[in-house]
Amino acid sequence: MSPSPEASSSVAGHRTRLRKRFSQTGFAGFAPHEVVELLLTLAIPRRDVKPLAKQLIQRFGSLRGVLDADPRDLQEVEGMGEASAMVFRIVRQSADLYLEQGLERGELFQSLQEIETFYRHRLGGLPIEVFEVAYLDHANRLLPQAFDRVEEGDFDSVYIYPRRIIETALRKKASGILLVHNHPTGRAQPSAADRQLTQQLNAAAKPLELRIVDHLIIGSDDTYSFRRAGLL
Repeated sequence: MSPSPEASSSVAGHRTRLRKRFSQTGFAGFAPHEVVELLLTLAIPRRDVKPLAKQLIQRFGSLRGVLDADPRDLQEVEGMGEASAMVFRIVRQSADLYLEQGLERGELFQSLQEIETFYRHRLGGLPIEVFEVAYLDHANRLLPQAFDRVEEGDFDSVYIYPRRIIETALRKKASGILLVHNHPTGRAQPSAADRQLTQQLNAAAKPLELRIVDHLIIGSDDTYSFRRAGLL
């Protein structure tokens, strides 16, 4: 059954007001479900998507939870189709590219806080464990094509080959190596394997005049820094 002309007019008017607010102030003053609602309007024409937006926030806990969610999980919510789920994936990955390309233009990591913020956005919320390396010059600028996703693991583990990281750093003529991986299932505390890997890489890098800038572990609620802990 098609919506009545009155209902369609009401939905169109609400969408227009939502878009006008965004055009004037961005997302300032938007509730999380309103951000999700505005994104859903890109994929779902004419239908009132406010109830669906609220349902997504309730299911995934936050706007970030929605953007980080696997498209298959999103499509389990009644009213979500493939196109709607794809909108959230496009937004999430566009944000990653925006940050990446800004850094690759030569911007510096000015502080450990900036590094942590960047990688919490990049790896936070991923459902599997991944290990990444960023290669830097002597001034901590990212080198061209600096980001290397070395391995993707399963729910709570990933296996790394230290030799590959060192060989890549030498090939790129890097001066510094930043190690980062996530713990999607728990706190950002290093395991025995994490400590051993860091020691192995540090020992292999020093004779080659390569710096291990840090090894960050991104947890669900916190970040662990080997350098801040005095382990580098």
